[in-house]
Amino acid sequence: MAVNKITVDKITWDRVGRVTAPGRYMYTFGWLTITAGDLEIWKHYPQAAFTLLAQPGDPDTSPGGEFHLGAFDVAPEAPPPFTTH
Repeated sequence: MAVNKITVDKITWDRVGRVTAPGRYMYTFGWLTITAGDLEIWKHYPQAAFTLLAQPGDPDTSPGGEFHLGAFDVAPEAPPPFTTH
């Protein structure tokens, strides 16, 4: 029985160099737009991991993808808060 897995890319503040200003930044995977709201979350929860979301881009624009931050997990390394039996 084959199981399909969906991979969700997560990104942390450390991985983006702990940027301190909103803007559009070039990374190895493409361009990442970070908002003031994203930075506020990282200031309150420095270990938070955001879902990396691709934005549809214009084929005539810069090479690499365009990305922004989506949903986040404030404690990505923590065990789940509950267990199922």
